[in-house]
Amino acid sequence: MGSHLADVLVSNGYSVVILKRSSSDLWRIDHFMSSLKSYDIDLVPIESAFIENKIDCVIHTACHYGRNNDPIEEIINTNLVFGLQILDLALKNKVQIFMNSDTLLPKNLNSYALSKNQFVDWLEHFSKNIKVINLKIEHMFGPKDDPKKLVPWIISEFEAQVSTIALTAGQQKRDFIYIDDVVSAFVLLLEKVSILSGFSQYEVGTGMSVTVKIFLSTLKEVYEENKKEVATQLEFGAVPHREGEIMNVQVDNSDLVNLGCKPCVTLEQGLNNLMREYL
Repeated sequence: MGSHLADVLVSNGYSVVILKRSSSDLWRIDHFMSSLKSYDIDLVPIESAFIENKIDCVIHTACHYGRNNDPIEEIINTNLVFGLQILDLALKNKVQIFMNSDTLLPKNLNSYALSKNQFVDWLEHFSKNIKVINLKIEHMFGPKDDPKKLVPWIISEFEAQVSTIALTAGQQKRDFIYIDDVVSAFVLLLEKVSILSGFSQYEVGTGMSVTVKIFLSTLKEVYEENKKEVATQLEFGAVPHREGEIMNVQVDNSDLVNLGCKPCVTLEQGLNNLMREYL
C-alpha cells in the first residue's frame, strides 16, 4: 500500500521522502523513483531524512504480519520499535502530523495485532505533541500486493492449476476494500488535517461485509472471465478456523464518509482491475 500511496502523492504534487533498505525490491516504485528522495536506513542514520528535509507529515505503513512463525522479536521490532524510532525523530524534529496504518483486529488475536495496538497506545500518548491520524484498515486488496497475502496466493494457485485449495468453511465475514479507496482516505485526511483533533482515528472499509467464501468464489469467477477456466476446486471446510477467529468484522466508515471520502470501487470492479496484472 505504501508504494501506491507514494505514487499518488507524487502525482498530486507532494514532495515525497521514503525510507527503505539497500536490499529493498523496488519493482513497485521503479517508474517514479526519480520523482522522490530515498534513504537506505541500513546505510545511513534514519535521522538524516529529517535533518536534510523539512518533513511536515510522516506516513507510517511498515508492518510485519508474522505469518510464517517468525520470531516475536522480528514482529515487535517492525511493528513497535521501528515505529517508535520514527515517532521519536518526528517529535524531535517538530513534525506536525503522524499518519499511521493500523488494523481492526483485536489485540488478543495474535502477535501482529498486539504489537500494532501497542504502537497506537504510544501514538495516543504523544498526540499532545504531534497531531496523530490513525487509520484502522480492513482487508485491503489490489495490484502489486504481497504474494503471501490471501488474494495473490489464491491467484498463484489458479495460475499453477493446482487441483484443490484447502480452505476454512469461509463463513467469516470481512469488509474487502480496494487499494485505491484506501489511498483516497489517506489523501483526503491529509487535505483535511487542519480540522482534525490531536488524535483522530478512522475505520477504513466499504461498510459492507461479505463472507470469505463468497469473496473467493467471486474471485474465481472473475479470474475465469478475464483469463481462463481453471480446474482448481476451492475446498471450503478442509481446514479449521484459526484459534480466536473473528467471524464478523464490521467497519464503521461513517466518519470518513462525513468528511467526503466514500468508497467508489465495488468488489467486482476491484477484482476486475486486479486481473489486469495477470493478463
